[in-house]
Amino acid sequence: MAQHLFTSGSRREAKLRIAQTLKRLMDVVLSALLLVILAPLLALIALAVRMTSHGPALYACHWVGKDARPFTGFKFRTMIQGAAAMEAELQDRNEMKGPAFKLTNDPRVTSVGRFLRKYSLDELPQLWSVLIGDLSLVGPRPPREHEYAQFTDFQKQKLAVKPGITCLWQVEGRHKINDYDDWVARDLDYIRRWSLWLDIQILARTAVVVFRGTGV
Repeated sequence: MAQHLFTSGSRREAKLRIAQTLKRLMDVVLSALLLVILAPLLALIALAVRMTSHGPALYACHWVGKDARPFTGFKFRTMIQGAAAMEAELQDRNEMKGPAFKLTNDPRVTSVGRFLRKYSLDELPQLWSVLIGDLSLVGPRPPREHEYAQFTDFQKQKLAVKPGITCLWQVEGRHKINDYDDWVARDLDYIRRWSLWLDIQILARTAVVVFRGTGV
């Protein structure tokens, strides 16, 4: 009986390792393919950002990843220069309960930035982070470093897996979530139910969200 349980456990672990390897393979293939196909669009977006507001086309994001490992990723800049320093002044208007910041009509967002956010185009540079292994296509969104510094033990559980560009909270009531713990609960639900098929479903639903322009 004990031998049977050990064998069953070993098989489950082997299947999990194979699934995780396939997940990484999917990340590499899709991110590389999309970076090549979307290269002209990426160049046009970078040009539009530079020509319509002062500052660089890319914004460096200092995130915390799996097992609390810090890393730097990039998004197209959607806000005015000095936006980060202005966040403290807007805290009294924060619509999110918890360590994250959310403001529907954020005055720091540029006109081009609003368009990029609407169709989630500002997220495209993160494909590079997927390619090099800091992010996955699907996984809990990584917290910013100062957000992680405020995390509770419950919230830290989302860092048990590699973070991603999209996940359940982005396709299930993203705009209705105003409590960070509800966000984390969806992340933990994803972690518990994870499978390659779930990732594929989330990617398909994300494509619909992007096409409809509900990514703000």
